[in-house]
Amino acid sequence: MPVEFISAVHTAPGVNGPAASARTGFDPDYVREYARALDDGGFDHTLVAYHSASPDALQLAQFVATHTERIRPILAHRPGVIFPTHAARALATLDQISDGRLSLHIISGGSDEEQRREGDYLDKAERYERSDEYIQILRKVWTADGPVSHEGEYFRFEGYHSDVKPVNGLIPVSVGGSSQDAYRVGGQQGDIFGLWGEPLKETAEQIAAVNAVADAAGRPHPRIWVSFRPIIAPTEELAWEKAHRTLGVLKAESASSDAFRHYRTSGRPANVGSQRLLDIAERGEVHDRCLWTAPAVATNAAGASTALVGTPETVAKALLDYVDIGCDLLSIRGYDPLNDAIDYARHVLPLVRQELAHRAVGAQAA
Repeated sequence: MPVEFISAVHTAPGVNGPAASARTGFDPDYVREYARALDDGGFDHTLVAYHSASPDALQLAQFVATHTERIRPILAHRPGVIFPTHAARALATLDQISDGRLSLHIISGGSDEEQRREGDYLDKAERYERSDEYIQILRKVWTADGPVSHEGEYFRFEGYHSDVKPVNGLIPVSVGGSSQDAYRVGGQQGDIFGLWGEPLKETAEQIAAVNAVADAAGRPHPRIWVSFRPIIAPTEELAWEKAHRTLGVLKAESASSDAFRHYRTSGRPANVGSQRLLDIAERGEVHDRCLWTAPAVATNAAGASTALVGTPETVAKALLDYVDIGCDLLSIRGYDPLNDAIDYARHVLPLVRQELAHRAVGAQAA
């Protein structure tokens, strides 16, 4: 499969997407401009994130699809919110609206506190078990020629049939996380597996863990999606100056009683992915070529928060380092989302793609 680039939809302007979105809600003109910039800039996918307080992700994904030509929404979805039969029909409808561009990212939920805001009182292990069952139901409904019945641990229904099917028969399903439960469900069920930006060694170890589960299940290895927040400038010195300015803003935002109010949970993060980022930050601020962990500390690792800092050439080489260990979906979004997306499209995407094309020519000639 080719290496592809992912961004993430932001619903309102701001230096840090989640905090700005929490304060201002939904700005349709901004979302339209942002989605079209991704479309025109050559991004392949864009994540439509989910949070209990954010604008509805399903409607937002439809908005993105109807205002773009080629970008493929990756819709984040929590299995505990919508019954799977309803979800199967809604997702197939959205896939038809987008002409087959939809992917689905299953969010099992890393924080009990956040899950309970929407009435979900299962523990983390149970949530992953439910996700496994949920994915199986979606695929069963999408591929069935007639009525489907199901009796499982978390869901039960009889004689369900949907008149609408995905354009290509199935919608690609992504699973993410850094726990053993995440590796198990992702390896057994995922077409894609999502990771946050850790050092190369740790990332390779996580990929191996997921692939081992897939091997045991007799499934193809999921495509690996890895996420970063690049900070680029014409020189290394300017890039690091920009990085520290950005860090100052993040610290001020994090200290605000308003910023991150919907994203903050008490104390150390409950999810393993955030804990891993903070542990890595304790071992050093800069890893490998240019992986910077300070933003993870400033935000308490609230989501994908590690940066790649340097010139476009340095960041492109760092991204290729991750391609070399098995990542072929590269998620890059900035702390100044729209302007950064435009800069990545101009200065980073072409460098990565040129090098990959050069490698392909060399491989054919060998």
